[in-house]
Amino acid sequence: MTSKSEHEFKIGDHVVYPAHGVGVVIGVEQQEIVGVPLELYVITFDHEKMTLRVPTKKAKTAGLRALAEGNIVSQALTTLKGRARVKRTMWSRRAQEYEAKINSGDLISIAEVVRDLHRSETQPEQSYSERQLYESALDRMAREVAAIERIDRDAAISLLHKSLQKAA
Repeated sequence: MTSKSEHEFKIGDHVVYPAHGVGVVIGVEQQEIVGVPLELYVITFDHEKMTLRVPTKKAKTAGLRALAEGNIVSQALTTLKGRARVKRTMWSRRAQEYEAKINSGDLISIAEVVRDLHRSETQPEQSYSERQLYESALDRMAREVAAIERIDRDAAISLLHKSLQKAA
């Protein structure tokens, strides 16, 4: 049995899991799976009403990480203010790339998707799939910014929109 101090994450810590975004560590438990004793982080994702168990020894390789540091957040906000970079490839290929960036869990990559898919009032309407990817990236980014800044998701979305407006 290892002590809690040996774990990278403590109960109550906000963490980011690439495929699901921001969650909270609610416990560390022991389980036996196929006869092998395993120690698992128990993480809840309230926005998805889901609980995930990640082996403590595999947390890093699974991509589990702490919330982004302040310098990463400011880089991500600066990314939002940049010019959209839309490749001239087929939409299906770009959509796959955007999806991969969102699921990477990397805040700057997610900011790139938000920036590239953001439309101001003066720009043409987005397709349904563009809108879905944009909303997904915006939500993922807002949840992390909200957890870091200790504000709610809506306040975080307002903050992100302000950065996007500066770009336009």
